[in-house]
Amino acid sequence: MKVLKNIVIKIIIPIFLIATLLSYNVNAVVEGRPVKVGVFLYRLDPFISLVKESLENIQKQNPGKVEFTFFDANNDQTVQNRQIDDLLMKGTDLLLVNLVDTKFTRDVVNKTKESNVPVVFFNREPVSIEAIRSYSKACFVGTDAKQAGILQGQMLIDIWNRNKNIIDRNKDNIMQYVMLQGEKNNLEAIDRTKYSVLTINNAGIPTEEIALQDCDWNKDIAKDVMTALLLRYGDKIEVIISNNDAMAEGAIEALQAQGFNNGNPLKTLPVVGVDAIPSAQELIKKGYMSGSVVQDPQAMAEALYLAGMNLVNGKSAIDGTKYKFDETGVAIRLPYTKYIVK
Repeated sequence: MKVLKNIVIKIIIPIFLIATLLSYNVNAVVEGRPVKVGVFLYRLDPFISLVKESLENIQKQNPGKVEFTFFDANNDQTVQNRQIDDLLMKGTDLLLVNLVDTKFTRDVVNKTKESNVPVVFFNREPVSIEAIRSYSKACFVGTDAKQAGILQGQMLIDIWNRNKNIIDRNKDNIMQYVMLQGEKNNLEAIDRTKYSVLTINNAGIPTEEIALQDCDWNKDIAKDVMTALLLRYGDKIEVIISNNDAMAEGAIEALQAQGFNNGNPLKTLPVVGVDAIPSAQELIKKGYMSGSVVQDPQAMAEALYLAGMNLVNGKSAIDGTKYKFDETGVAIRLPYTKYIVK
């Protein structure tokens, strides 16, 4: 009787465990409903708006498989914290989180871990990747901000070498620049700023920083800042480097109000940005803006969808995909490319 009891236990327990795992891993499929995903956006800036649109297109192309619900924190971490808490309380299958303040990475990880909900952080580089590594159902989808800065630097090197006689307005062989930075303590902004200038210097071109201004990734703020800088420094400014296209566009509007960057090469200051959003592409085609660095919103949305669905189904985020983790083991880095008009 004891032998029979042991045999029954050995048979029943594995069957129970397998059934439990299957129920958990493919829960959404078994229930015949789409995977419910909460998408938390720091705010709807031009690039993030395009990511949102791309995710909406993925939902349309995959009827019955996924259902995205979007939350705009309007650049307020307190609001975003409340939005995340509310959704976790109501129940969801997955979180995609574009943090307002990346110092809250660990707080969000702890909340999702307690709720046993997978989470994919994206776009805004976390202050510490260790928090993400502490949870097996978490990962990060982003880019390498250093690469963006390097590509900006390379574009300006080419422009300087081709048109130095026009750009070097005071003929001192030094590139005098204004840096429009996204945020003071944002890791992506810091790296884009640092490596753009470092790349120019490494090519043997001396630089001088006329001004570095934090413009919160915002077009209107950048326009006001650039208007003030033009009044203060005038002909000293030769080049404008912007951490994103929205701020670059604001700078161009300020320049145009002063008679610059309206199509005359002799009265055009090189302006480079990051994101290659459609409006910036049009400015580049018209010759009002020198170039940008492509950050593909469709590619980011696709990576978020594939990595997130894998985590929901108990797999590695990169299982069966073209993606690879970087040296951290939890971050997927999407490549940048240059956007210029030949």
